[in-house]
Amino acid sequence: MTKLDARREQMLTEMGIKPRWQLRAAAAAVAEAPETAAPVQQIPSPAPVMPADEPPTWLDDAPPPFDDMPVGESVPMERGEPALEAEPAGRPAPAVAKVDPVSTMDWDALEAAVRDCRACRLCEARKQTVFGVGAREAEWMIVGEGPGAEEDERGEPFVGQAGRLLDAMLDSVGLSRQNTVYIANAVKCRPPGNRTPQPDEMAACRPFLERQIALVAPRLLIAMGRPAAQTLLGGEPRISASRGKVFRYELVPVVVTYHPAYLLRNLPDKSKAWEDLCFAQDEMARQKAKT
Repeated sequence: MTKLDARREQMLTEMGIKPRWQLRAAAAAVAEAPETAAPVQQIPSPAPVMPADEPPTWLDDAPPPFDDMPVGESVPMERGEPALEAEPAGRPAPAVAKVDPVSTMDWDALEAAVRDCRACRLCEARKQTVFGVGAREAEWMIVGEGPGAEEDERGEPFVGQAGRLLDAMLDSVGLSRQNTVYIANAVKCRPPGNRTPQPDEMAACRPFLERQIALVAPRLLIAMGRPAAQTLLGGEPRISASRGKVFRYELVPVVVTYHPAYLLRNLPDKSKAWEDLCFAQDEMARQKAKT
């Protein structure tokens, strides 16, 4: 017996199978003398011993398991059936931009929306909302802080002592609330005790002011007081640091100055407010020169 035959016999024995020539000999013996022939004994297969830290080599040639298939490839089916085509990845539905209904309102609808608004806590103590007043196609637009007690009573911005001072300021540069200026506030309801409006209250009213500005389409905005400047420009602007500069609300120039109610308590700063109005006049002239 050659070495190769011996190796084959050993492998078959380990698998529990005798060499083919031994199986033929045993079958012939049973056929010739079935009464006396010894039964063929099956040799139990010993349990294979494999190193614990090394996988069997036959796994190297195996196809990758299903989980390891590249994403998007098809997996062949058995019995020659055609492979299923992978489903294309679904595309997300295009986002639909939500349109703020306030941004499309005309003057009547906007005024009604302000009158019925209950978007913040200021509606709880108001007597009435204060929408705005003045020429609705004015080149100048003034934005104040919010209604005081008299404004809450009358439903008009800048009345009482502060209103009279504002009228005098406008008249000094040839303007008037009736014909050449539109006036509105950052918030449309009176804050209790005439306190400064809170950021969330100004944010709730901001769409109304934005629509007013869009409808008026002014060539220049004047922010009177910190809340007005904060609403138009964002951040925490300081009046003293913002004076004498031109800011932008979208494409509209913005000039920042003191609120008339502040000037009533700080008389020396009236001269500064006068300087701011003259600066605003110069900026308006520059805007007109460009067109």
